Amino acid sequence: MDDLVAFLRARLDEDEAIVRTLAEPPDWHTGPGDDPGWTDESVVCMWPPEHHTPYEQDKHWRGLTASSPELAAHIARHDPARVLRDIEAVRGVLGIYDQMAPGLDGPDAGTRGAARMTLHILRPALRHLARAYADHPDYRADEWTPEI
Repeated sequence: MDDLVAFLRARLDEDEAIVRTLAEPPDWHTGPGDDPGWTDESVVCMWPPEHHTPYEQDKHWRGLTASSPELAAHIARHDPARVLRDIEAVRGVLGIYDQMAPGLDGPDAGTRGAARMTLHILRPALRHLARAYADHPDYRADEWTPEI
């Protein structure tokens, strides 16, 4: 189980590092921005503007045209701020694991029992969380794929 937890932590760190490369995580939405040509719901509007421009007149919503309104909505819904919230949510579950795992070796039988019960529930949950990274070369499908 420790390998699975380490795998999850490494993937979360990678995801966070990618998001943190942005100087300021952009705000994304679909639909018209401040450009009158953007009336299509297939446009994903992003703020802040390009960071390389020092000119105020260049500071406006940027747009990316997706192939459909559904794809634009999907892209906007999974903006960097949401990715960071997802990372923190999974880290919270890993924190519960960290709190309970040492209890297995504790001197108190009640503590060991509570830890065993919690880990009995958490281990399958961690396997489910790891499925998000099933396409990663280090994912061990034969060991970590949860029983559904």
